[in-house]
Amino acid sequence: MHRSIDWADGAIVVIDQTALPAEYRLLELRTIGELAGAIKRLAVRGAPALGAAGALGVALSAHLGGDVRADAELIANARPTAANLAWGVERALAKLPAGKDAVLAEALALLTEDEELNKAASAHAAEIVLAECPRRPLRLLSHCNTGRLATVGWGSALGVVWHLHERGLVESVLVGETRPLLQGARLTAWELAQAGVPYRVHADSAAAAAMARGLVDCVLVGADRIAANGDVANKIGTYGLAITARHHGVPFVVVAPSSTVDSKLADGARITIEERDARELTEYAGVPITPPGAEVFNPAFDITPAALITAVVTEHGRFRPWLSSPGARS
Repeated sequence: MHRSIDWADGAIVVIDQTALPAEYRLLELRTIGELAGAIKRLAVRGAPALGAAGALGVALSAHLGGDVRADAELIANARPTAANLAWGVERALAKLPAGKDAVLAEALALLTEDEELNKAASAHAAEIVLAECPRRPLRLLSHCNTGRLATVGWGSALGVVWHLHERGLVESVLVGETRPLLQGARLTAWELAQAGVPYRVHADSAAAAAMARGLVDCVLVGADRIAANGDVANKIGTYGLAITARHHGVPFVVVAPSSTVDSKLADGARITIEERDARELTEYAGVPITPPGAEVFNPAFDITPAALITAVVTEHGRFRPWLSSPGARS
């Protein structure tokens, strides 16, 4: 399957990311309930991929003859932090007056654009990384999953690795396991292996030690929402990586399509942070690992202040907060 999410025979088809790396499995989502469930349990995840899911969900509802606006609200609220999900929903919903075929055409156009925009964003970011990091070949550190699985078919931050690897400029990638659902160890490592890029998986808590030992030239991450001032919401643990990178003088680069920028939000303090199920921490493979009744703090994301970020990069190049208006880009 070329794309991580697509439309075929009246269904939304996604790679089931909960099954990887043990099994490569496709899901055919034929109802809005199935789509919302897949989003909530992270069978489809990653901000750009969620934008595609939102648009395709509206198209699916229209083709089923459902209450499209009610279904659109249900989809948009499935994961509150990712800006792209509601953006994709709204973009497809705008075509509803023109009929279901127009809605589907818009959703499919969004899929094609996503691949192109992420290739452009990661190409811009690759040049910024090369300008910031004199060492060759590069030793990069990634967090969560930002490859084709998190997008429609290329990748955001991991797309930078693809560009640099094609030029023979990557020595290796350190892959943070990304607790508690291990998107780095399960998904990013799988993508790197598929592409033949050397990598090592490390415990999230080992990132500081790796930087202290001089093993990291640049940190590359994606984003789920970017405020107008450049604050970034991303997978939990990103903020700590940014603090560590700043302490050790390691460039910290965020890569995302411009649809991730929420110009309505002045700063990151206004971003809603999703809280996940406590069982993600209290159980492992269904087996309890904490004392009965243990209280849990399980935010899915954190906010990294713009001051800690070397560059936020979209398909337009380096993001320039407050240049002329909130969300302005160069």
